[in-house]
Amino acid sequence: MGLAAQIISTGDVSNGSAPGQDADSTAMVDELGLAVETRDCEVPATMHSWRIDRALAQLIPEFSRSYLQQLMADGAVVRAGLALAKPSARVAAGDRLSVELRPTQQAQAFVAQAMALDVVHEDEHLLVIRKPAGLVVHPAAGNWTGTLLNGLLAHHAGAASLPRAGIVHRLDKDTSGLMLVGKSRQAVEALVRAIAAREVNRQYVALAHGRWKGAGQQGVDRPIGRDTHNRLRMAVVSPEFGIGKPAQTTVRLLDGNAQASLVACKLHTGRTHQIRVHMAWLEHPLVGDSLYGGRPLWGMGRQALHAASLQLLHPVSGEALAFSSTPPDDMLAALDACGLRYNPADAERGFFE
Repeated sequence: MGLAAQIISTGDVSNGSAPGQDADSTAMVDELGLAVETRDCEVPATMHSWRIDRALAQLIPEFSRSYLQQLMADGAVVRAGLALAKPSARVAAGDRLSVELRPTQQAQAFVAQAMALDVVHEDEHLLVIRKPAGLVVHPAAGNWTGTLLNGLLAHHAGAASLPRAGIVHRLDKDTSGLMLVGKSRQAVEALVRAIAAREVNRQYVALAHGRWKGAGQQGVDRPIGRDTHNRLRMAVVSPEFGIGKPAQTTVRLLDGNAQASLVACKLHTGRTHQIRVHMAWLEHPLVGDSLYGGRPLWGMGRQALHAASLQLLHPVSGEALAFSSTPPDDMLAALDACGLRYNPADAERGFFE
């Protein structure tokens, strides 16, 4: 049985928590309104001395062994008042086991959660939003709930039937700005094709360290791959090693002084952390971007990066669309503090010809 089916299992709903169960996990289940079924099992003589995960897989055969192991890790399997966390623990004939068949974190990831979305444009097929800094786009380890995907599932009923709830590109957690979301399968497929064909014009503004070097507008064509010294980072890699993917960014200086440079960046590809990596390679790491050599200055505790402009053809009607977004208050305050100026009209007409 698949995990989605496991979530909607019916039975006696318990409002209590098993001994050893994490209180935050219980609160999240309650908040999301997800049913919790309690199963009581007695170990038969034929299973004496079996591993507990093997025994549970036989006693509750409609659920996978890996799912039951996850429940054990979450403290949801109890014997004689004690939670059993190790799948290798042995059971004895006559042992009574209490199992809370509650949703795992991964299962909770695809549950609708109402949240206030800053909607710039919405029609039957397309949604354009301003993502605030701090909002995770897609569920992943450490952020299984409270993501944009959860919010989209609550925003419109059709999201549940779409890949990734209609998300066709991502912004890093601490990057703010404009995002495209498809609301129909036709739109999602068209947007994916358009992004792959570089027909969606995505432009960003960034505040970087140091006086600008080189030409006022320059292209960066350097492959990006996983940093071999730090698996949390990406890096510009040598093409001859064949471990990176092509990545192209155009960068234009908008304003600058001895301390910092305000730049516009146009993506031609969509690699993980692309702008952050290319700016660090140019020796202009973004203010606040500690992962790539930046420092927190002028009140910026996150990378100073904002998706400011989107230009595209509507994925269904073909109408030409253009959207712009002024950076949020923390970034505007940082610009003011370091003596630089942002002109919203630049984003409205596009930073690049």
